[in-house]
This record gives sequence, C-alpha cells and structure tokens, in this order.
Amino acid sequence: MIIQKTKEEIELMRQSALVVSKTLGMLAKEVKPGVTSLYLDKLAEEFIREQGAIPGFLGLYDFPNTLCMSPNSQVVHGIPNNTPLVEGDIISIDCGAILNGFYGDHAYTFPVGEVAPETQKLLDVTKESLYVGIREFKVGNRVGDVGFAIQNFTEKHGYGVVRELVGHGIGKTMHEDPEMPNYGRRGRGKKFVEGMVVAIEPMTNMGTQKIRHHKDGWTITTLDGKPSAHFEHDVAIVDGKPELLSTFQYIYEALGIESDEENEFRQQPLVL
Repeated sequence: MIIQKTKEEIELMRQSALVVSKTLGMLAKEVKPGVTSLYLDKLAEEFIREQGAIPGFLGLYDFPNTLCMSPNSQVVHGIPNNTPLVEGDIISIDCGAILNGFYGDHAYTFPVGEVAPETQKLLDVTKESLYVGIREFKVGNRVGDVGFAIQNFTEKHGYGVVRELVGHGIGKTMHEDPEMPNYGRRGRGKKFVEGMVVAIEPMTNMGTQKIRHHKDGWTITTLDGKPSAHFEHDVAIVDGKPELLSTFQYIYEALGIESDEENEFRQQPLVL
C-alpha cells in the first residue's frame, strides 16, 4: 500500500533527509587514503546524534553499524571495518537517520584520492542516471517509467544494472511501497500519485549486472570483481512534480565543487 504524505509531512521528511545530507557532507572531507570505514562510521553516528536524530540503519534488520560502507566491487550493505582506504578506491556511503518520526536515506559514492578515468566515468554515469530517473517520477507516470529511464541510460554506456536490489518508498518506516527497480518497461507498475515519497538509488556495475551475496548476510559484490557505484536521493511528488528532499550540495561545498544539477528538482532554492 502506498502511503501518501501531506505537504507538512513532506517538510518533516525534508528535515530528516537533510540530516543525512549534512552527515555525508561532513564525511566528504574525511574520505581519504589511510582512513578506515569504521572510523568514518563512528564519526557519522556521533554527528547524527548531535543533530538530535537517531541513526536509521543501526540495528535495522540487525545491521551492526550506522553506515553501509561498500568499497570498489562491493555494491551495497558493506559492513564498516578496520581496512584502510587506499588511493584509487571508490566507496559508496549509504546513510540513514530518523528525525521527527520519519526516515531519511541516501547515498553517494566517493572517489578516494585520484581514481582511474574509467572508474570516474562509472561514477559520473551512475549519478546522472539518478537524475534521469527522478525526471520520470511525476503524477501519471509509473514505476516502470523510472526503471526504464535509468536502465536505458546506463546500458547505453555498457554498464550492468543490478536487478536484485531496488529503491523503495520511505516514510515512518525505512522501506515502504512501492519498490523502485532500476530497470523496467514504460507504462508498467504502480502509478505515481501526489504525496508519494521514494528513495531512488541506481546501483551500476562496470561489468556484469550479476552479484554475489556473502556469508555474513550483508556484503554484496559484483560477480566479476569489477567496481560498482551507487547514488541515492529521497524524492517527493509535490504539485505533480519531483521535489528533492535530500541534497549533495553539502558534499560539493566540502569538496569545492560547483554544481546546479539539483536546481530543476527544487521549487524553492536550497539554503545551506
């Protein structure tokens, strides 16, 4: 069942999402060679609690940490550990927080120092595919329209679109209807309506779309060992159109990057 949110609830969800956005922005300066994912996880938990929020992943389905940290060939759900990052790595940081009774949940894949050009292209294409999908999230369209757009854009670049892992509705629980696959057929699936809020999150592999589940019950890697990228935003339908609740602007501010990529999905300018 799709749970439609009022405009007041959507504004509360924006605040939840922005806790996550600020956390990722804080971490952006800390992602560098020699740092461990467990250290970053500790920073994130402290920061989220300082914002008056609760880590959204910690204990969810018995997950042991605040962040899902997935380097290189890990797709998602990686468990933070004491292995130092090295120059040329990439790492997906997926973060959740609960504020005002609502979840925020989004992700960004960071380069660690200088990365190979083909790896940077994977990051760029995956992030652009996220916005390609968000453009289709509007009243009257269907789940398949978003999935088709992401899949079509990504596969044109020769990348594999993960099938087993999908985006989702979000609200007072982390995972609500509908599921939001990153592949599909136009005109298929549940119809989008006013007040829907979803997490759209393309997961793109440099090689095969196939993945491997590990014995720890969480870690998922690409079957061929090639890198995977993951980007995620929380998006609402407001006045029939997609409205971003989360932002990468805190990350960009930390890294000195200028970008207007989010402007088309905001009815009011974001004030950092």
